[in-house]
Amino acid sequence: MSRPLRIDTGGEIYHCLNRTVGKQAIFYNDKDYQLFEKILQETVDVTGMCIFAYSIMPNHFHLVLHPKEDGDLSNFMKRLTVAHTQRYRIKTKTIGDGPVYQGRYKSFIIQNDKHLFTVLRYVERNPFTAKLVKDPIEWKYSSLYRRHKGISQEKQLLSPWVCNEPNNYLKLLTQPLTLKETEKIKQSEKKGIPFGDNEYMLTLVEKYNLQSILRGRGRPKKE
Repeated sequence: MSRPLRIDTGGEIYHCLNRTVGKQAIFYNDKDYQLFEKILQETVDVTGMCIFAYSIMPNHFHLVLHPKEDGDLSNFMKRLTVAHTQRYRIKTKTIGDGPVYQGRYKSFIIQNDKHLFTVLRYVERNPFTAKLVKDPIEWKYSSLYRRHKGISQEKQLLSPWVCNEPNNYLKLLTQPLTLKETEKIKQSEKKGIPFGDNEYMLTLVEKYNLQSILRGRGRPKKE
């Protein structure tokens, strides 16, 4: 089976994620998560990547990124995962044991409107969805915690949102996404389908020659 086309165009907003080999946990304690966040900051410092949101889970991570130039996304993700793999192997004394991550990261483009807000909410409530915490803001290893409870230096990792955070956002995070929203995001994660309304999606499919990702799915129904 051929790999889906990877879009790496500057100016777009992307949801990116990567999972560990066999979905095995690699983050067990504060030091494990802090190591990844340290590498995340170092990679931002080198590449200038804009991070809108992130969430680090026991066996995977989510990022919402806004690269400036073509090629910036893949460069950032490669630097991040390679550096983390190397330091993880050194830390755990498992050098030579093979890859930590499943392989290529997954990504999809997000329409910059209510769809972006839906993905931001999806990412920042992910630990709550997984029942790791009783309140989304309790999860320390996320942009939500860093944005609301981090010190000034920690907040520098994050870029300002291009959409406004609602006053009731923290309460909204405790409420589930609709089944339709969740299924649509999962489909975008799996196949790299742009996340947006049907007109936007079809426009990007034509623009980036993504017709192959819609095979077997059919033309989207009108919303």
